[in-house]
Amino acid sequence: MWSGPRNISTAMMRSFAARGDCAVSDEPFYGAFLKDSGEPHPMGAETIASMECDWQRVREMLSGDAPGGASIWYQKHMPHHMIGPVDIADFPDHIHAFLIRPPERVVASYRAKNELSEARALGFAAIRSYVAVIEERTGVTPPIVDADRLVHDPAGMLEKLCSALGIAWTPAMLSWPKGPHPDDGIWGQHWYDKVNASTGFDNPPGALPELEGDYAATAAACREDYEHLLAKAL
Repeated sequence: MWSGPRNISTAMMRSFAARGDCAVSDEPFYGAFLKDSGEPHPMGAETIASMECDWQRVREMLSGDAPGGASIWYQKHMPHHMIGPVDIADFPDHIHAFLIRPPERVVASYRAKNELSEARALGFAAIRSYVAVIEERTGVTPPIVDADRLVHDPAGMLEKLCSALGIAWTPAMLSWPKGPHPDDGIWGQHWYDKVNASTGFDNPPGALPELEGDYAATAAACREDYEHLLAKAL
């Protein structure tokens, strides 16, 4: 599952973990990204120290057997992390899906947790390019889930997603225990307070947040890519 930040991606990971037949991995390339980019993220040093940061070793691990013999392996990825020698083309045997969210909501959420200097950090353009790679390779648009549609109808959207992925839908995906998950990255201490307090998907959101200045410009820069992806979404 490829997603930008602040995009209910951790809640989606919780949902898959709740199935009982699914292993999960939380942003396994994050350490390699931080080490190579030098970007100042909260808990960056701790994240690098806690993870394998060699791109090829991470790729090899993700292409092996699922942890614990699970029948499904949910790998949570962020395409804007992929600045090294590995990208989506290096996972030809994976089933790829994508999670998007209105950029205004992403910007409003992200700026509360980290500095936001450019639209690239939100991943919309990268997701669009990755979707195009999969379409060219397979001739089919991969599953794309819009976060707003998901929280308006979690059961319906998750059932559609599972069908598109070729796995069984289960109502167990609608709820999870409160608190951190054992497979969360160490950075969850900074980023995951809201999802750690949850036991299911949020109620449907209200109107889009009103942004000003550079924040409004960043969201506007992502809007065309978002609308292109939304037109293809489940």
